[in-house]
Amino acid sequence: MIKILGKTKIKEKHKLTCHCGAVELLLHLPNGIVNPRRCDCSMCRRRGAIVASVQLDGIEIIKGAEMLKLYQFNTMTAKHYFCSNCGIYTHHQRRSNPSEYGYNVGCLEDVNPFDLGPITTADGVNHPSDQ
Repeated sequence: MIKILGKTKIKEKHKLTCHCGAVELLLHLPNGIVNPRRCDCSMCRRRGAIVASVQLDGIEIIKGAEMLKLYQFNTMTAKHYFCSNCGIYTHHQRRSNPSEYGYNVGCLEDVNPFDLGPITTADGVNHPSDQ
């Protein structure tokens, strides 16, 4: 659980935005940032985001729902969302745990993901759902 990152206190209700500000989400993070990670699947390798997870009811779209674009691939299970204006990945419904969203830590208001230091990489090439 990460409750302070750099000079930023992670709030219980923390705002997440895309680059252009068209999309705003409110995340319920009572335990702060939990289990930040990268993934080496074909999608994550290309986007390079650090993600953490929140329960499905832990995300509220407060602005720009109409700006979100859905992208799915391979098994069409995970649902990846991007701002249709600036192209920034904001969140996705996870394939390995569909009761959670993964969210882009770099989109949290006032958070620099580089302050996290070394990050674990999950094996998305050999996805647990494929075993």
